[in-house]
Amino acid sequence: MHKMLLDIPQRLETEKLYLRCYEPGDGPWYYEMIQKNRPHLQRYESDNAAMSIETGDDAEVLVREFAAGWAARSYFFMGVFDKLNDQFVAQLYIGPSNWDLPEFEVGFFADRDFEGKGYVTEALKGALGFIFKHLRARRIILHTDETNLRSIGVAERCGFLKEGLLRQNRKTPDGTFSNNLCYGLLESEFNV
Repeated sequence: MHKMLLDIPQRLETEKLYLRCYEPGDGPWYYEMIQKNRPHLQRYESDNAAMSIETGDDAEVLVREFAAGWAARSYFFMGVFDKLNDQFVAQLYIGPSNWDLPEFEVGFFADRDFEGKGYVTEALKGALGFIFKHLRARRIILHTDETNLRSIGVAERCGFLKEGLLRQNRKTPDGTFSNNLCYGLLESEFNV
């Protein structure tokens, strides 16, 4: 089935969270969130598009680009929010690696105030169902720096298996090089 014919919900819920695509008007709070998290994200997310935000207008442009990408099925960025108080707790990225297989890559970051509380694990588990059911994925991949123990933990708690190591494939902000671990999850392994 052609990707534009897929019926893709713009919001999903887990026990404690809701995940939704970004929309026009999200720029002001997104700007504040990224400013607060910039130092926290520098090590592992320095190439994240959000790190280029310098003004509120930049943030509004970016969230509108996220919404347009969602509509075009180019990529899927989701804000993750606590159901009790609507606080932003994390961001999830889903990107098609190969629509013909289909294969998708996932990425995420947690707001610094919500790290280590299980929000990203819960959000990713919910997103996996979305990816396999609504995007009809055959497999999902996840890359993480080999020193990012929190991300490694999330991947493994969500059932991903380590598939390989990419050596010195990323230059860090301090000029050194880092290795990335590659994880994969097959549709047949999901909820086994």
